[in-house]
Amino acid sequence: MRKRFASSGGELAYVEEGDGPAVVLLHGFPTSSFLWRAFVPPLAARFRVIAPDLLGYGDSDQPADADLSMTAQTGYVRELLESLGVQRFAAIGHDLGGVVAQLLALEGSVEALVLLDAAAFDAWPIEGVRMIQATEPAQETPELVEQLMRLTFDLGMGHADRLTNQAVDAYLAPFEQEAGARGFFRAVRAIDGAGLVGRDEELARLDIPVMLLWGEDDPFIPTEVAERLNELIPTSTLALLPGCSHFVTEDAPETIVPLVYEYLRARYLHEPHGHQHEQPLIQLQRPT
Repeated sequence: MRKRFASSGGELAYVEEGDGPAVVLLHGFPTSSFLWRAFVPPLAARFRVIAPDLLGYGDSDQPADADLSMTAQTGYVRELLESLGVQRFAAIGHDLGGVVAQLLALEGSVEALVLLDAAAFDAWPIEGVRMIQATEPAQETPELVEQLMRLTFDLGMGHADRLTNQAVDAYLAPFEQEAGARGFFRAVRAIDGAGLVGRDEELARLDIPVMLLWGEDDPFIPTEVAERLNELIPTSTLALLPGCSHFVTEDAPETIVPLVYEYLRARYLHEPHGHQHEQPLIQLQRPT
């Protein structure tokens, strides 16, 4: 069910389904909670699933004067969770949503963490984002936004044929028209790389289960970032997905959804196996 919440920065749209221990799904740039459409129904069978559109994205407000940085977004998500009475939860973050998930984990409220091709350390904003940030105001048109987003998906998909035209249209919809295009560039210019720099020691002290799922062919946030996280966080496990790129939720949902569900069942709920499952093809790595 899609709902709305008035945060200190503006109204957030969010999906809430299911009952049980909370799981918070956090998207990145330039997507929305639509990214999690394959995750919500199966997870909601066992968990209380909360998937917000970050401020400036999706169906959430696109305020002209609000702080849209990831540190501010973390605060808005925290406000939402407090309003829902959620104090402890599992966090799943993709791309910049992974930054929000890490920041929430460093605050101590996260009991299990799953990062999918997530920004980390000082490895963001990437060069392509910096180039978009340099766009002149006169060029901030819906046509340019569409070109940039289509290029992002073209480069960030290992299996481009799996992203339907309807899905692309859903991702484009919040940034259509002149107001939406201006909102797109406000969001991209808020990607400042702040929040995680210099916090390696804190990450290394995390005492929660951490799963890292990465597309082997990610051109935006390469596997070197995942390997660095895996080496730093003693409780982490890294799974590399062959043939997948940055948008792993679009490339291989049939693999990732059951993998995440089983990880949360075992490491977040601490429940034993009820029956055997066919194992997905992955490469599990731990530092040597």
